[in-house]
Amino acid sequence: MLYYLFDYLEKQFQIPGASLFGFITFRAASAMILSLLISTIYGKRIIRFLQKQQVGETIRDLGLEGQQQKAGTPTMGGIIIILATLIPVILLAKLENIYIILLIITTIWMGTIGFIDDYIKKFKKDKDGLKGKFKVLGQVGLGIIVGATLFFHNDVTIKEKLPIQVQQEMLASDSNLAPSKLFNEEEKSTKTTIPFFKENEFDYADLITWIHPGLDKYAWVIFILLSIFIITAVSNGANLTDGIDGLAAGTSAIIVLTLGIFAWVSGNIIFSDYLNIMYIPRVEEITIYIAAFVGALIGFLWYNTYPAQVFMGDTGSLTIGGIIAVIAIAVRKEWLIPVLCGIFLAENLSVVLQVSYFKYSKKKYGEGRRIFKMSPLHHHYQKIGYHESKIVTRFWIVGILLAIISIVTLKIR
Repeated sequence: MLYYLFDYLEKQFQIPGASLFGFITFRAASAMILSLLISTIYGKRIIRFLQKQQVGETIRDLGLEGQQQKAGTPTMGGIIIILATLIPVILLAKLENIYIILLIITTIWMGTIGFIDDYIKKFKKDKDGLKGKFKVLGQVGLGIIVGATLFFHNDVTIKEKLPIQVQQEMLASDSNLAPSKLFNEEEKSTKTTIPFFKENEFDYADLITWIHPGLDKYAWVIFILLSIFIITAVSNGANLTDGIDGLAAGTSAIIVLTLGIFAWVSGNIIFSDYLNIMYIPRVEEITIYIAAFVGALIGFLWYNTYPAQVFMGDTGSLTIGGIIAVIAIAVRKEWLIPVLCGIFLAENLSVVLQVSYFKYSKKKYGEGRRIFKMSPLHHHYQKIGYHESKIVTRFWIVGILLAIISIVTLKIR
């Protein structure tokens, strides 16, 4: 909204400073500052409201140190993250941008699923919350919307560079040629990028066109199924990671900030040309959303670090995972998720391995055996005797290392 207001003022009245809102960097910085202020200042009021509504966490006795002291801590704090993200985005982003529209839909969609789950747990006194099949159905529904939109919408395109020989000829005739002239026209494409490979572009259509070239018209099926899988996996991973104070919010902030770098360089034709990466027109607007989201997560950490004054609940964790998944797909870096979201992956795998081995050993030996003292993985370290603050800090350090590895894939190929 502010973007359109200042754009109008700049064009009609040439008001000094109004043109600043045309710059991505200025709007991103403003979005982050505004979201930080909202989450820290109004976050306290939301926490007090949740306390008055007696939306306290019910703690299951898992034999973990300090566990019972958390009983009664307000949950559903994901509302803080959602509000602190959406308000700056509505004020500062280009709302007609298809990527922004998709992320707003994702936030509201996943936030609603998480809110219903938390509501059932707290107000209906059902500790199981929303049934798993309904959660999965919601994630599948979002995957279909995201996959279909990114595949069919006319504004979701890429620009590929001209052949090397053509580029050399053009540069030989004009050494000051603008980078935009070295790219083809915008085109629809099912191509994505794969890290660590020199020829790092991969077309999803190739998964079926090897059978028959005419099958390329069904590539949308592959793309939508992949979107469903990624959104479901990442949102569940974020949900499992939200087990101790500050872990999910801090880890997610690192992941999202890294995706912001990818969005910015992928949407900037100069950096795309310099780094020799896929140029995705209009995707740079996601940077505004990411800046607001990072600010909201950091502001939420003000109240969520040990000892937590509020928990995000499924309202926050499912939303965080959904947003991360959609951003990764939009900037065509979904194959980086196992690296960048390595913490989420480890948490997911620890649960899968624990359950699978327990069932296998019970069938084979007559008693269930465990790989970890407890899953998800962060509880294993709690059982060993690590304080949760140390666990969270070390997980953040690992997350930063994974983020650096992800960033250097721009050049290591």
